[in-house]
Amino acid sequence: MPRRLSPTSLAHLLLLAVVFIWGATFVLVKDALQDASPFVFNLLRMALAFVALVIVNHRQLRSTNRKSIVSGIAVGLFLATGYQFQTTGLARTTAAKSALITGLVVVFVPLLTLIPAIRPSGTLPPRWTTAVGALLAFSGLLLLTTPAGTSWKNLLSSIGLGDLLTLACAIAFAAHLLSLAHTSRNVPTAQLATLQIGTAALLMAVTLPLGGTLHLTLTPRLVTALAITSLLATAAAFTIQSWAQQHIPPTHTAILLTLEPVFACLTSFLVLHEHLGRRSLLGAVLILTGIAFIELFPSEAPIPTYPA
Repeated sequence: MPRRLSPTSLAHLLLLAVVFIWGATFVLVKDALQDASPFVFNLLRMALAFVALVIVNHRQLRSTNRKSIVSGIAVGLFLATGYQFQTTGLARTTAAKSALITGLVVVFVPLLTLIPAIRPSGTLPPRWTTAVGALLAFSGLLLLTTPAGTSWKNLLSSIGLGDLLTLACAIAFAAHLLSLAHTSRNVPTAQLATLQIGTAALLMAVTLPLGGTLHLTLTPRLVTALAITSLLATAAAFTIQSWAQQHIPPTHTAILLTLEPVFACLTSFLVLHEHLGRRSLLGAVLILTGIAFIELFPSEAPIPTYPA
């Protein structure tokens, strides 16, 4: 009779699967954006995820109070902003670049905690390791997003619009994480997860007219992308991550989470045949090194990862 996996082993395997799904979703979304505009895709994704979470968590939602609603709205606003920037940027850059730049959320979280009003209670200011990781990551960002021979004078203007939008998404996701740090201890997980996704879906519906030319063509690849991103990469993945981190040491979680942009780069190469030149590849290595440095030698603030 085969031995059953221990909770720790199962948590490692499930979290690794989640990280792989998150990495692969960059390619899925990039491909699906040929059939739907970014704002339309995001609205459908969040709406489906919200419906799934309501079905799963309907009993816990019966005890929802004012504090839960206010917390869900606050967190959901940052989540929606992050995804709107990310998906719009993904339509204008490569999946590999999008994943690597989104990974800079790991850098922005400790940097934002330098501000006392933003820093979660009970945490300490970031250590010197944060400065080292940030320097490595931002050096890599410049190499990744600018062409060779770019002068210092034209450095910022040479970064593509898609890369800048994705950078804004990383900042918004960092704010989302910090807002979670302020609210998650006081609100049941099921309520907070459902309400923030619901708020994100509502905000995406309200801002839909701002998304430029809107289009939607139902195709098998779009339906597949929506099913995977809404049910697996959003509703199920965040639930699994919350459970898994109860059974895995933070250092193990950090190592697994740094694999997300790696999986994204691999799937973008295999599926979309995207290539990184020598300069971009060096930038990617520096970004991953900076992310890994901060993850393995963290400040007191918790740092997650985000899917496409």
